Amino acid sequence: MRWATGFSKKGGTNETRLLILIMVGAAVLGSVMSSTAVVAIFIPIVLRIAAETNLNASRMLIPMSYAALISGMLTLIATTPNLVVHEELIDAGYEGFGFFSFSLVGIAVLVVAIAYILFIGRRLLPGETQTSGSGGRGRSLFELWEDYRVDRIYNSVQVGRDSSLVGKTIADTELESSYRVRILGIMRRRRGNEERIATPGSDAELHADDVLLVISTAADFDRMIDEQDLTQRPITERGTQRWLWEMGAATVLIHPESGLIGKSLRDAEFRSYSNLHVIGLRRAKEPVADFEDVKLAASDSLFLAGPWSSIHQLQSRTHDFVVLEVPTEHAEVVPSYKRLWVSLGILAAMVALTLFDVVPLVAAVIMAALAAVFTRCLTMEDAYRSIHWSSIVLIAGMLPLADALDKTGGTSFIVDLLMSAVGDAASPYMMLSLIFFLTAALGLVLSNTAAAVLVAPIAIHTATILGVSPYPFAVAVLIAASAAYATPISTPVVTLVVDPGRYKFSDFVKVGTPLLFLTYLVTLVVAPLIFPFYPS
Repeated sequence: MRWATGFSKKGGTNETRLLILIMVGAAVLGSVMSSTAVVAIFIPIVLRIAAETNLNASRMLIPMSYAALISGMLTLIATTPNLVVHEELIDAGYEGFGFFSFSLVGIAVLVVAIAYILFIGRRLLPGETQTSGSGGRGRSLFELWEDYRVDRIYNSVQVGRDSSLVGKTIADTELESSYRVRILGIMRRRRGNEERIATPGSDAELHADDVLLVISTAADFDRMIDEQDLTQRPITERGTQRWLWEMGAATVLIHPESGLIGKSLRDAEFRSYSNLHVIGLRRAKEPVADFEDVKLAASDSLFLAGPWSSIHQLQSRTHDFVVLEVPTEHAEVVPSYKRLWVSLGILAAMVALTLFDVVPLVAAVIMAALAAVFTRCLTMEDAYRSIHWSSIVLIAGMLPLADALDKTGGTSFIVDLLMSAVGDAASPYMMLSLIFFLTAALGLVLSNTAAAVLVAPIAIHTATILGVSPYPFAVAVLIAASAAYATPISTPVVTLVVDPGRYKFSDFVKVGTPLLFLTYLVTLVVAPLIFPFYPS
């Protein structure tokens, strides 16, 4: 995974630098996309970094999830409570927030949170360093291959423009039969873009400048290079990563009732009907060198390589195979990486439309979602699954309740109750503090969006009674709504890291409660500076 590699290169094995990079990365990414999705993206990144650096993932996952929560304080579209508060201001007759209106408050919270984690928070988290190298993770594709490969290596060659191979199919070239090579993939350029064909069929035609990914013995490879117009090409880390996104592997055991028993791979035409290469065979725990014509027996294990879609289908072929192991790269596959720049363009357009007030915010977001589907950055099924239906139902139930409180005088009653609770000390700062902790407390038992729905009108009404600007109170609501650090059950952003980090409930209380109070102090100081209680 390139992100994990990038973080490791920048941070090395220094936990402090890695924590800063991870927290800043999660916060920045979460400011323009779902913080829950950000955590889901970063969990495998953090686990891989921990495995490669011998650091404990438990000391990085909670800080990462907290940074993802803080990302909701950076931009208007970062989290739903921000939009709720924004709309409540408009309904009350005020101007809504701009895209970056409260970003300085969020940045201040992020800086304080990073400092807190580095100097105090991480010392409250479990573990120091990993006690067992890989931390119990699975094996990589190349580690699995070591059990099977005997003397075979993988290489990359380019077809020359004047080569006699140009225009011929793989079968016609006889490369695989004459030189005993396996052509695992073809990479060719079309209009500046790279196209990768995983496990090409024997009828696949070779073009000039095609780059072939092949497996063979060193002697056969050298002979092929000498006798054909082929040029060896270096295999870069980036190129390997791109291939691993297209093509994977698995080890399988031949089932005792498999129809392959007694047949060789060549006789069974295994590659034709499975779209997978067999690039290794083990019998009695020993690799077999020239296995193509060996009769298969029960309990033989095969190393298969091919498109991830074909690897996934192995699970359903229970009569022939028992899937033993899938490499760790399986969790790192980026299914639509070719659409990266298209998706970034859609994101930039959405931000620009919102920032310059070309279209309303909701319209810009809907247009971006439709564009993602139409450009195939996202399938309709993925888009449908990404909708948090439980949150929609909860918000739909809370909005009428908030309206009912307003129309029946419930909002005024709650504000009067708060005012009477503090008596003569009912200053703007005191009331802002009460609003902050009321939102934070409700966020522990309700969703942060529901808490914002209920408290936002109370906050604006409080400001009206005090005769001050409602904006500092509105900012306090949206900041508190995203400050659900203290329990692992208040938001999925935090819940997701419980299992991979092996955390206990008390870990979140110990680390999150002080951070909640620090967030409150930052809000109390910075929000009134940016949005004065008594604007001139």
